[in-house]
Amino acid sequence: QVQLIESGGGLVQAGGSLRLSCAASGRTSSSLAMGWFRQVPGKEREFVAAIRRSIGITYYADSVKGRFTISRDNAKNTAFLQMNSLKPEDTAVYYCAAAVSYLSGSASARQFDYWGQGTQVTVSS
Repeated sequence: QVQLIESGGGLVQAGGSLRLSCAASGRTSSSLAMGWFRQVPGKEREFVAAIRRSIGITYYADSVKGRFTISRDNAKNTAFLQMNSLKPEDTAVYYCAAAVSYLSGSASARQFDYWGQGTQVTVSS
C-alpha cells in the first residue's frame, strides 16, 4: 500500500508560479512511476505530467508543455510539479498519482494505482 500526500496548492495570479509536492510513504517511490492529474467540477480527470521510475523520463500534456516541470527526489520519496506562467484555465484540484506498472507516455488515469487526496490550485486573472 502507498500513501500519497500533496501540498503546495493555493491562490496565485495569472503569470505566477506554484510548486506542488507529493510525499509518498509505504513503498519506495523509486519503484513507482509518478504522475500529476487535475480535475475541475463536471469534467473528467485530466493528465498533466508523469515521470518514469528511476530513469526519470518525463511526459507532459500539450496544454502544460514548456510551463510545467515534473521531477522527483527518490531519496526523499517525493515528487514535484513546478508550475510557471500559470493561466486561469490551470485552475483545478491537482492530484498526485503513483503507478506500479506504467505504460510509458500513457495519459490514462487507469495506469495509476494510488492517488492522493488532491490540492486546490486557483489562478486569478
